[in-house]
Amino acid sequence: MKLMYDMPELDQSVFDDAVTEQEKLMYVVPFTINEDQFVSGWLAITDKKIYKILDGKLLAVWEIKNSCNYQTEVMYGSCGFYATFNGTSTLICQFVSSRHLSRYAVICRACEILAQQENNLTPIEDDTPERFCPKCNRPYVANSTICPNCMDKKIIYKKLFAMTKGLRLMMCVPLFVAAFSVIFSIINPIIQKHAVDDYMLATDGKDKIGGFILVVCCIVLIDFISRALGVFQGRVAAIAGNRFTLMLRSLLYEKITSLSLASISRRPTGELMTRITTDTATIQSFIVHQIPSLFVTLTTFIISLIILLINYPWVAIFIFAPMPLAYLFSRYIFSIMSLRDRKYERLHTKNNYILQDSLSGFRVVKSYGKEQECTENYSKTADRCEWQAISNGKRDRSLNPLLSMLMHAGNYLILFYTYTQVFNQGLTMGELSQITAYANMVYAPLLTFSTLPTIITQFLTRVSKVFEILEETPDINDIDLPIDITIEGNISIRNVTFGYNSFDPVLKDVSVEIKAGEMIGIVGHSGCGKSTLVNLIMRMYEVNSGEIVIDDVNIKDISQNALRSQMGIVLQETFLFNGTIRDNIRYANPFATDDEVIRAAKIANAHEFIMNLPEGYNTKVGNAGGTLSGGERQRIAIARAVIHNPRILILDEATAALDTETEKQIQDALNRLSVGRTTIAIAHRLSTLRNADKLLVIDKGRVAEFGTHAELLKQKGIYYRLVMAQRKMAKGDNQKMEAKVKAEREQKALSAK
Repeated sequence: MKLMYDMPELDQSVFDDAVTEQEKLMYVVPFTINEDQFVSGWLAITDKKIYKILDGKLLAVWEIKNSCNYQTEVMYGSCGFYATFNGTSTLICQFVSSRHLSRYAVICRACEILAQQENNLTPIEDDTPERFCPKCNRPYVANSTICPNCMDKKIIYKKLFAMTKGLRLMMCVPLFVAAFSVIFSIINPIIQKHAVDDYMLATDGKDKIGGFILVVCCIVLIDFISRALGVFQGRVAAIAGNRFTLMLRSLLYEKITSLSLASISRRPTGELMTRITTDTATIQSFIVHQIPSLFVTLTTFIISLIILLINYPWVAIFIFAPMPLAYLFSRYIFSIMSLRDRKYERLHTKNNYILQDSLSGFRVVKSYGKEQECTENYSKTADRCEWQAISNGKRDRSLNPLLSMLMHAGNYLILFYTYTQVFNQGLTMGELSQITAYANMVYAPLLTFSTLPTIITQFLTRVSKVFEILEETPDINDIDLPIDITIEGNISIRNVTFGYNSFDPVLKDVSVEIKAGEMIGIVGHSGCGKSTLVNLIMRMYEVNSGEIVIDDVNIKDISQNALRSQMGIVLQETFLFNGTIRDNIRYANPFATDDEVIRAAKIANAHEFIMNLPEGYNTKVGNAGGTLSGGERQRIAIARAVIHNPRILILDEATAALDTETEKQIQDALNRLSVGRTTIAIAHRLSTLRNADKLLVIDKGRVAEFGTHAELLKQKGIYYRLVMAQRKMAKGDNQKMEAKVKAEREQKALSAK
């Protein structure tokens, strides 16, 4: 996200006059509202002051020192940027929230850092994508950085052409067939002219029935050949188009799977699915069907126009007479419909997101009884989408006939003039037929040409969205010659600092040594960075500073496949794929035998409940395992980790979804599984970590304590307080349970009396 804009020359000179040599310019951001008027102003922020500049005037200056409470506040139609100076809350500026709210959210944090007056400050950076094009100031296509107005069309065509390598000959066949179609369509009026003048209206008395039959046969033959070529074109186009689409979808899917968690999380799942399915289908349709059609239309238009101008030059007057008016009207229609189409696209996308969220979270919807509310919410959005579609359709059906009439106005003049000439014997009926046929060939494409900008813009937008994914640089890349090591399990975390935003670290200077075969428990309050540390060990994210070393090798030097293929993880939120229980267990090891699957299930204490199911290991788990209970899903996930046989085992609240009895059984199984391998377990319920060799306590992103259970209890620090709090809670729960049992016994005794 851009935080350093270039001010206009006049505003820049005002800032240069006001700033001192001791100040360092850090950020320049725009504000767009001042005293209820839309303006183009600037906030120039140095390491010491904030300057508010508008139209060559310095409106205000604030000292950053001793300031605090920087925040944004959404107001009606705008948003305000506030801070507290000398105990007084002050409105610094206002701006349009849709364009700059996220930008000012970063500026708030930046000013807070500046207010601390630390030495050697450097401007913070933010990788949040912009939502508006910096060139034309128009909004990007949703969930992308694509501006349909500013995209370089030539580069897109070149990239797409490069991707057709290996299929170009097959994809050119429709164009060759289209060329023959053009030739036949041009020849046909000439043959019809001779059929009318030389045979149908012949007055010389000769018997020309044989010649007439030959002409008719030629017309039929041309039609037959054209249709046969059309069948051939369709079959080849189907093969080439589907192969190209398969290749494109495979590349997209492969690229998406190579992206980091940060890249994937920036885009909704529905958006990624749309790019793989809908966008690629649109590209296929344009290349295979619309390009040959446009080629035929354009070529026929040009050749027919040339024939008319050579043989009947006076027809040009009637052809081009209504063109200026038709052109202006088509531009008007295009400007209206493009805005309406974009609005419909936004509503349609929003509608899909609501549908996706409702279906993905259907269990939550049912649990809270929100079916009616979800239905109403979806219906409301669907109604708006439908209303926009109806409105677009009505306007399109109303304006297009008018445009068609304008474009065919010249044809009416041609018909009137040619019929007059026929009556005056200036033209023959055959010539009239030929002129009419060619005139129709000229006018028929014009309506297509009027919609061509919309078709091409939509196509280029779809292609750009696909290339945006294909050309995205992954946040995490292997080095040129990565190392494929066999992991022993020694992990060294050295001075690691990491934040999802670089200016807001989640982990700060974390250093931990883990020996091979040890079980390390990680504890701490929610949001302290426990799961983040595990993600860094798995290299789901890159550290901002410091390093993580496994077996004396930096994980950046290890290939991602070698690293993660030797790690196993069981998450609190278990995800099962839509398939059988057997397929889910051996997901990490597709070649595992049935005996190995059963052994893993037994270790995870899952075999018994699986065998009680109607189809046993062949039971379908449903969407995300929806047909199983939470504990059953968790045990299958543990079996999946068991069969993977990892060198490093990660348990992120792995037993949180289990009851006490099952938890004990699973814990015993995990204890056996963890023997001989490095195990990292995250848990809020400290009883699950009683067998850990060491415990790592994280507090506010830093290592607060590290040692054995006994050592940490002796320190009476954070871990000691957590243990005491949980013991107190458990004691209270036991007392409540005893009181409940006692009350039930007394109630039974009274009933017996």
